[in-house]
Amino acid sequence: MAEKTATRVLIIGSGPAGYTAGIYASRANLTPVIYEGIQVGGQLTQTSEVENFPGFPEGVDGNEMMSLIRRQAERFGADIRSRIIKKVDFSKRPFLCVDDRGDEVEAETVIISTGASAKYLGLPDEEKYRGMGVSACATCDGFFYRKRIVAVVGGGDTACEEALYLSAIARKVYMIVRKDYLRASDVMKRRVGDRDNIEVLFNCNAVGLFGDGAVEGIHIVRNLGKTDEERFDIEADGFFLAIGHRPNTEIFKGQLDLDSEGYIITKAPTTATSVPGVFAAGDCADPIYRQAVCAAGTGCRAALDAEKFLINAEEL
Repeated sequence: MAEKTATRVLIIGSGPAGYTAGIYASRANLTPVIYEGIQVGGQLTQTSEVENFPGFPEGVDGNEMMSLIRRQAERFGADIRSRIIKKVDFSKRPFLCVDDRGDEVEAETVIISTGASAKYLGLPDEEKYRGMGVSACATCDGFFYRKRIVAVVGGGDTACEEALYLSAIARKVYMIVRKDYLRASDVMKRRVGDRDNIEVLFNCNAVGLFGDGAVEGIHIVRNLGKTDEERFDIEADGFFLAIGHRPNTEIFKGQLDLDSEGYIITKAPTTATSVPGVFAAGDCADPIYRQAVCAAGTGCRAALDAEKFLINAEEL
């Protein structure tokens, strides 16, 4: 028989945004319920070392950091469930959400922190070397490749930005581009062209990685499937994916206003969505920065916004 829970604040998703929202909502005596989702702890749990989150001068393992933040939310009274919300109804308050066991949660407010997933090529080697040379965030992991050789996959503005960022750290940066041109804006193309240590490999596909325990190089095919197809390898210590992110917002389609990429639209400077009482924090509403510290900040803001909403609702 399905169980029903009533809560003042339901947090859908974990990671820095969800857990931080849980900390603030708990300290405000809102007794939040957190559904951690498919990836408990968020994307950082796939990062072996985090060096750019304040408070960890020596760096910290991603899993360890998320465990600490989770424990902090738990300490203040958050009800944390390692389960998944599968269906939501935001048509009226209290909002009705159903989890993967069929249990229902009635929530006076909802904070969405479902994050976003980096797009990968789908190569088996990407999983094999994840955290050992494969990354989807140059800002997060670029520091580890100081004076080394790296490659960026992609040809748009994001890929150019990643390559430019890495070029200030690494000795050599390859850009692996499927087409015979960059899809980026003219200014980004010019900046890439002006950087001596960036080499663009046009008409090229990465088809595999190699290395003893960590990435040491990339198998590449130029002119894939054509008569002049050419296969070769390049040396590289880092393999950065820059082909976009996919916000984890599928279940909110038709319920909330989303942009063309699926990111939740919020009413700046707040975290309010198109539905009063529903708020969004972290990467699911952030197509630009995608940093843990930014996500934690919006988690704080979402909890404060939810608290204010509840106070105002009580006064009506």
